[in-house]
Amino acid sequence: MSLRTAFSSPDTKRRYVRRLFTTIADRYDLITCLLSFGRDRRWKARLIALARPARGEAVLDLACGTGDLAFAMAGRVRRVVGLDITPRMVDLASAKPGQVEFLVGDMGALPLGDRMFDLVTTGYGFRNVPVLESALGEAHRVLRPGGRLVSLDFDRPRSWLLRTVYLAYLTVVGSCLGVLLHGDPDTYRYIPASIRRYPGAHGVADRMRAIGFREVEVYPVLGGLMAIHRAVK
Repeated sequence: MSLRTAFSSPDTKRRYVRRLFTTIADRYDLITCLLSFGRDRRWKARLIALARPARGEAVLDLACGTGDLAFAMAGRVRRVVGLDITPRMVDLASAKPGQVEFLVGDMGALPLGDRMFDLVTTGYGFRNVPVLESALGEAHRVLRPGGRLVSLDFDRPRSWLLRTVYLAYLTVVGSCLGVLLHGDPDTYRYIPASIRRYPGAHGVADRMRAIGFREVEVYPVLGGLMAIHRAVK
């Protein structure tokens, strides 16, 4: 399946994302560092600060990748579960030392019961789901009343000029990295392609409110090129 057809339906996006992240899993940490100029850890530290994980709480980290957010919270709370749709990501995360439970699963249909968690987090997760409202609804379902949802992701700048420059940068750099690491320029061109179809931080916030979240806040990161959402059930 080509990048051109990846967004033609929820099912094609789901299949494309699964294949893509299987391909990049072993280089995921490297790419995240390169594309963020090494700032990814700082952004995730801010997410954790806004999430305010507390002892006695149960945390679910969606689209956990190789587990960096999950492990960062493991020593602060009672329980951490990391979930990712890509088995290879879960294998890599599970091989690391730390008190985190990992499982393979779909953010849009979580294999978990209602009201199990006090906190749900995700880094770069909601932009990749086939149906955003389904994933937000599932996060809301597994949270206890008063629980928090905190998410970090790329934003879609409202300014046409800034958006054009931003997407051009991601396209050029992504193409070069795709060729160097995988022999395929489309590998990381998925990122700007997904941003073009993303509702942006404020659009995501509106959808959170429609699902039933309250106290929804948007925190700009990197001058608005990225954003953190925080919401309460």
